[in-house]
Amino acid sequence: MFIYVFSILLIIASNVIYNIVQKSTPAKANPFLALLVTYLTAALVSLIMYFFNRSEKGILHALKDLNWTSIVLGFAIVGLELGYLLAYRAGWKISVGSLVANIALAVILIPIGILFYKEGFGVNKILGAIFCILGLVMINR
Repeated sequence: MFIYVFSILLIIASNVIYNIVQKSTPAKANPFLALLVTYLTAALVSLIMYFFNRSEKGILHALKDLNWTSIVLGFAIVGLELGYLLAYRAGWKISVGSLVANIALAVILIPIGILFYKEGFGVNKILGAIFCILGLVMINR
């Protein structure tokens, strides 16, 4: 139960920090250099954390357990980071930009969850999705 709650709290806290920092990135900073420094920092932190969480395998042997997902995730993260940075530079408000993006994401992931991951989708979830879509319309008016 701890990891169930902790994981969501970590996502929420990290997202709050993430959006505040993205909104605070200087407008004159080159976005790709900002991303490079961000990813070098993330790589260093990840490497340090790997040594606290490593298995019996060495790093080279552990690399063999990975597949295409780590590479595609890297591209997705760059798109996500760049998208938020550009959205805030384009004038999206911190209170609205993230909300619009996350509600749209949730609505888009509904059919993916149903079709590819066999997740259930009852009446309450349908009503919730409808309210999310209505909320998106209202926020953007």
